[in-house]
Amino acid sequence: MISLRGVNKSFGSHQVLQDVTFDVARGRLTGFVGGNGAGKTTTMRIILGVLSAGSGEVTLDGRAVDGDALRGFGYMPEERGLYPKMEIAEQLTYLARLHGIDKAGATKRSDALLERLGLGERRSDKLETLSLGNQQRVQVAAALVHEPDVLIMDEPFSGLDPLAVDEVVAVIGEHAARGIPVLFSSHQLEVVERLCDDLVIIAGGQIRATGSREELRAAHSGDRWELVARTDAGWVRSVGGVDVEELAGDTTVFRASESVAQQVLRDAVGRGDVSSFRPVRPTLGEIFRDIVVDVPRNDGEPELASSKEAAA
Repeated sequence: MISLRGVNKSFGSHQVLQDVTFDVARGRLTGFVGGNGAGKTTTMRIILGVLSAGSGEVTLDGRAVDGDALRGFGYMPEERGLYPKMEIAEQLTYLARLHGIDKAGATKRSDALLERLGLGERRSDKLETLSLGNQQRVQVAAALVHEPDVLIMDEPFSGLDPLAVDEVVAVIGEHAARGIPVLFSSHQLEVVERLCDDLVIIAGGQIRATGSREELRAAHSGDRWELVARTDAGWVRSVGGVDVEELAGDTTVFRASESVAQQVLRDAVGRGDVSSFRPVRPTLGEIFRDIVVDVPRNDGEPELASSKEAAA
């Protein structure tokens, strides 16, 4: 498990991370979401050792993340960091060999990943000849080719069409199933909702919410309820303390305190008028927007070198 505890970071007088604390569990996909300037990339770079924290700690299974541990990390940066004029299979094999894998093993892994990501027939093509979406698939393969012990991905679905997203999601899920911690950021909240087991929301350099997908949906369900009746349920409008948001056919969505909602349910049962009754769980996108709506941007990280230069 990756654990961050009390991580702070400033650039000059501007604090961009404040007491950042969360966990990335093994075998689970953790979505890391926030607006532009929220602190996602800065946090990821601190986990990877590209940036140092002002204070706080990052540990892997209770131990400080050192150079030996970092060699087992897989990282996909948001910016493109591969070699445009190099054949894609050749450079994946090269990257695997940098992690100590012999040539035969590196070639085997490269070919298997390219096939899995739908690029087997393009293995001898130079990266610059591929579409942006296919270049993104190669970026994913580069992060996975050495079978990492930890996977950190910054916007892995950017530029992918829906079918490509499904392919990448499946491959990432297979690696999480090996029991590794996976942290990924994305602005595509519908993909995050479908993919993640756990969610971390950051805004203004602070963690605003963290927990499993269902825990967060339950915690933010608020006072919205859905009644599906066998007959017209227009009578719900006359119940004190009820604000009907939607009345369509046999379905009524309304806001009310839990005690009032239970009264509505009792009344509906008394009328013999209930097919189903449930709290309305918000989507992760709705939760995100509610949490960050009034939080200002927290820009402040300077531009760093490209990923190739940082790796050097």
